[in-house]
Amino acid sequence: MKKKYRIKRDYDFTMVFKRGKSFANRQFVVYFKDNPDTGHLRLGISVSKKLGNAVKRNKIKRRIRAFFQKYQDELKPREYIVIARHPVSDMDYHEIEKSLIHVLKIAKCMNNRR
Repeated sequence: MKKKYRIKRDYDFTMVFKRGKSFANRQFVVYFKDNPDTGHLRLGISVSKKLGNAVKRNKIKRRIRAFFQKYQDELKPREYIVIARHPVSDMDYHEIEKSLIHVLKIAKCMNNRR
């Protein structure tokens, strides 16, 4: 994922947490905030050390990034922060995809193409 699509700085995370909205299911918490300055989405991912070692956490992050790259055109251009919860550590990509679609549809962040 290119730099312009990432949220890395602590200040950016804090602004999304403070001024954004959040929606959750059992596997994920998604915070989002509208950002009219950029015409595209930006993504920040948080995976706790409680979910496993570095290899497992990086695998979860790669799968979340892959989902956002796949559905980039269907998502509204906002700033998103995805926090993974414990059940994610035992899920494969298709289960993660289904769960993220579910929480993003609840949040009304997906265009109605699907």
